[in-house]
Amino acid sequence: MGKRVTIQNIADSLGVSRNTVSKALNNTGVLAESTRIRILERAKEMGYKQFLFAPSQDESSDTPIREIALFTQNMPSSSHFASQLLNTFQEKISKERFKLSIFLLRDQEITELRLPLGFDAEKCEAIVCIELFNCTYSKMLCDLDLPVLFIDAAAGIDFSQYRADFLLMENTSSIYNLTNAFIKDGCRSFAFAGDIYNCQSFYERYCGFSKALRDADLSAATTLFQTKSAFLNLDNLCGLISALRQLPEVFICANDFVAIDLVRALKKCSYQIPNDVRICGFDDSKESKIVDPPLTTVRIPSSEMGIIAADLLLSRIHMNTLPYRTTYVKTDILYRTSSSLLEK
Repeated sequence: MGKRVTIQNIADSLGVSRNTVSKALNNTGVLAESTRIRILERAKEMGYKQFLFAPSQDESSDTPIREIALFTQNMPSSSHFASQLLNTFQEKISKERFKLSIFLLRDQEITELRLPLGFDAEKCEAIVCIELFNCTYSKMLCDLDLPVLFIDAAAGIDFSQYRADFLLMENTSSIYNLTNAFIKDGCRSFAFAGDIYNCQSFYERYCGFSKALRDADLSAATTLFQTKSAFLNLDNLCGLISALRQLPEVFICANDFVAIDLVRALKKCSYQIPNDVRICGFDDSKESKIVDPPLTTVRIPSSEMGIIAADLLLSRIHMNTLPYRTTYVKTDILYRTSSSLLEK
């Protein structure tokens, strides 16, 4: 067995700090895009564990190790739901002697509809895509005559138009029920925070939010709080909050990271949570538990989704004539201090 590659090994090979490599691998902190890509490519070349998972090969075995390719535009950080998903996915496929090779898609490759450097369709058995939200590029992958599994998808996608399987967490009902819990608790003014067109999951969460308000005849009270740029800068976000004619009683957020940014901005604007405004997120990230106040959120069964994802893709590899499937995995609401709601 070869020597285990560490973050320090990667840092030494590039002449950068260990902290810089850690930021690139975990997609955290501020880092130049060119530096991040250079580090990720070197990590892949060196066989860092995050980029290449292969089962131990028994020399007596006659079964070769085959490749499944992961395509993504952003490597999931340790806080992202897909991080746990990938762990169990890899464990599952390794038992059938598959390895997972990771390909980070650049914007130029997506724009020009080019496959990533180093990918060989002839040597690949299947493709799994995480957070690939470009419809044209996704359709191109479906034309490679390989099994393809998308985990989440572009907003408003017509699943029937793709020769692929899809796996998503349940979004609509959980946010519908959460919004309805606020309504039953007497809340009447709401806002949705986040870009609803970022991905299908965000869009479905907004649909559940909107339906709950329509069913309660509260749609006119809704303020859509949606902008990509706002959440990149705390001052911009504070400006958006200050520009509201009236602060809503409740913010339903597209995910935990939007909610946490919003908590920081509201505090900077001297609002107290949950006394002045209530907030909830989605994902049950590690940060949602430690933010002050702890965040009401929706738990995604990430580890279990990894097993389901592996089953979907492996079954497609073994029998490509199966009808294409769109699978939703049940989620659970977790009530914490930020919402002032007690679990019913």
